[in-house]
Amino acid sequence: MCARVGGSGNRRTGTAFHFGASYPKDQVRLEGERKIYERGADSGNRIRFCFCPNCGSNLYWEGDRNPAVCGVAVGAFDVAAFPPPSDSIWEESMHRWLGLPDGTVHHRQGRPPGA
Repeated sequence: MCARVGGSGNRRTGTAFHFGASYPKDQVRLEGERKIYERGADSGNRIRFCFCPNCGSNLYWEGDRNPAVCGVAVGAFDVAAFPPPSDSIWEESMHRWLGLPDGTVHHRQGRPPGA
């Protein structure tokens, strides 16, 4: 699981950070109607955000960087069922007051290649 603590993801979520989990698409069932918003990602690739057409909730996202994976906002689940984040990305624009759990792996400018 990853906490994104900076970058344009903060403007998308409207919070100080984004808390998402990534899964191989072949282990996720994606069904139902959705609306898609596509834009350029901070990495230079394209990313697509899928929303519920009725309530506007962010359902999941997928990108060209790793098309076999989709991301889901942890808030879409029972948050108590998730452990704390294991990785932190885009810390260059992190709020100084934000703390992360001990043992969190820190990555500058996104995930390392191959992640």
